[in-house]
Amino acid sequence: MNVCSVFKLNLFAGKVAIVTGGGTGIGATITQELAHLGCDVVIASRSEEKLRHAAEKFNSNPKLTGKVSYIPCNVRKEDQVKNLMHTVVKQFGKIDFLVNNSGGQFFCPAEEISKKGWNAVIDTNLTGTFLCCQHAFQSWMGENGGTIVNIIANMWRGFPVFCHTGAARSAVDNLTKTLALEWADKGIRINSVAPGTIYSETAAANYPRDIFSEAIKLQPTGRLGGPEEISGIVCFLLSPAAAFLTGETVKVDGAESLYKCLLQIPMHNQLPAWKWDKSKL
Repeated sequence: MNVCSVFKLNLFAGKVAIVTGGGTGIGATITQELAHLGCDVVIASRSEEKLRHAAEKFNSNPKLTGKVSYIPCNVRKEDQVKNLMHTVVKQFGKIDFLVNNSGGQFFCPAEEISKKGWNAVIDTNLTGTFLCCQHAFQSWMGENGGTIVNIIANMWRGFPVFCHTGAARSAVDNLTKTLALEWADKGIRINSVAPGTIYSETAAANYPRDIFSEAIKLQPTGRLGGPEEISGIVCFLLSPAAAFLTGETVKVDGAESLYKCLLQIPMHNQLPAWKWDKSKL
């Protein structure tokens, strides 16, 4: 994985960040850029084996001046989230940044989603994000301030076959705005980033390949985004340059959300016009 950043080296020297889901995909790129800029990063997810492998890979890169460590944590489990925050404060003495990147979803028409499947996505994408924010506040940020970035999704015009994550990510957008107001007097800034269609090895392994080729046709930019284009925005939001920016969601989608929905509705005749009896008007 190549290391690059438009930001000044050591921008985040002496800072401590938690990145949930920080060992793979977009999360790994965020972790890498933060560490490249001097930040000590704690990555967290369910699989200890994957975390260990990712941390070893990061720490073997001489271009990363920040140290990457890991703590296994299922963000759906409040006791594990609480332990994550308390352990980081105990080991590093503080939490400067929290990047809520953990998430998961699956293709499924709304009428076929089981309650178990629905709850799994809501618990991970919404409740997990809330728990991480809440316990970061209780463990450190409530007394000392800090900066939070939530990674959501491009769900502004509906999210066909992903209604579970569309509902969860929309809720996180509102949660971001609400916490920005409630916690402003504590010195906490909180924003969200909504990626468009981003091509990465992780995405390619989890979604049909043709979804990416079709997405290019709907992109005003004529190309897909890369993970580094998300990590750059995250680093900006964490930086002093964004000191007056809070409660906002930044869409990083090449204007995709302004143009056309990637997930198309099939042609049908199931919603005919009402046949008015004009003689009674």
